[in-house]
Amino acid sequence: MSGTTEPCLGDLGERGIQEHVLRPRYGGVEGFGDDSALLAALCSPSELVATTDSCPTPVVVDLLGEVDRYHAGWLLATINLSDLAATGAEPLGLVAAYTLPKTTTVREFERLLDGVDDCCAEHGTRIAGGDTRDGKPMQLTATAIGRCAPGSRLRRSGACAGDRLLLVGSPGYLWAAALLHAGRATLPGPARDEVRRRACRPTAQLKAGQVLAAAGLAQAAMDVSDGLFATVRALCEANGLGAAVTGEYELDEPVAEVARQSGFLPFDLAQTWGDWSLVAVARAEDVDLATKALRAEGIVAQEIGVFTADRRITVGPAARPWRGIAQERFSENSWHGDNLKHLITAMLGAPRG
Repeated sequence: MSGTTEPCLGDLGERGIQEHVLRPRYGGVEGFGDDSALLAALCSPSELVATTDSCPTPVVVDLLGEVDRYHAGWLLATINLSDLAATGAEPLGLVAAYTLPKTTTVREFERLLDGVDDCCAEHGTRIAGGDTRDGKPMQLTATAIGRCAPGSRLRRSGACAGDRLLLVGSPGYLWAAALLHAGRATLPGPARDEVRRRACRPTAQLKAGQVLAAAGLAQAAMDVSDGLFATVRALCEANGLGAAVTGEYELDEPVAEVARQSGFLPFDLAQTWGDWSLVAVARAEDVDLATKALRAEGIVAQEIGVFTADRRITVGPAARPWRGIAQERFSENSWHGDNLKHLITAMLGAPRG
């Protein structure tokens, strides 16, 4: 055995991990131990969609000091399910691959799996299979598979000038928690705990995507994983359009209170990344129907702008060029890179209001 007080994966070996960790958890899944996962027997015509994404170190580690592997597991599931949400798909399951150092304790691995399983259960799906191997550094990757009714799948393209942009979900919790953690604001204990919980366990907007797609109330959609500006810019590029964004947003009350105390405008926190909201594109005449349909499911949605034909992206009544906040892979603003601490410092710096 290793010198640690808890057994490590290297102590168990592959067969031991299979028998003592994975089988007790997933042994009831049909096909457990097979080389391929059974997701579902499709009895009716459906369009299958799939997405693969790797999970970086959760930002809550640097922002909030959360080192529990649970949060990495939750995030791994969220980032993949959020991509399905942008298509309007019903999730069939996830296949996850874990590369872990041999020194990873069994408890750490179990906490990682707890996060994945709890997030899947929260979103009405499950782990259907995967792979575990040893290696450094830790790498977490999953593939989420879903299905859409024929012709209902949402894409980034499909928008026209005059279509409206709806921000679906409740953004700002991650950075509100960071501002609380940094002492820039205070809230009563229960409200503070709820902000932190929401920051650590973001929700993929699967139900929202399904509602809008099934009712034909969205022309296009994209999840907000890299910041609202990056999402709007990507939608504009996919459709050859510009956008006039209002720069206004009504936050959930605890997040709004943190913004007030910290000197930020509500839109400052609404445009950040880390909450996995959804931007849906609706015809002008469908905005009320779309927001009412979502509200009936307990989902918040607000109109934040309109697509324009001139390809400019502006914000506010003065139509200033929008140079918003965005994390971008393979750039100095990537949360996968070494510059994350600088990015966090910039985000928590002087208010932009």
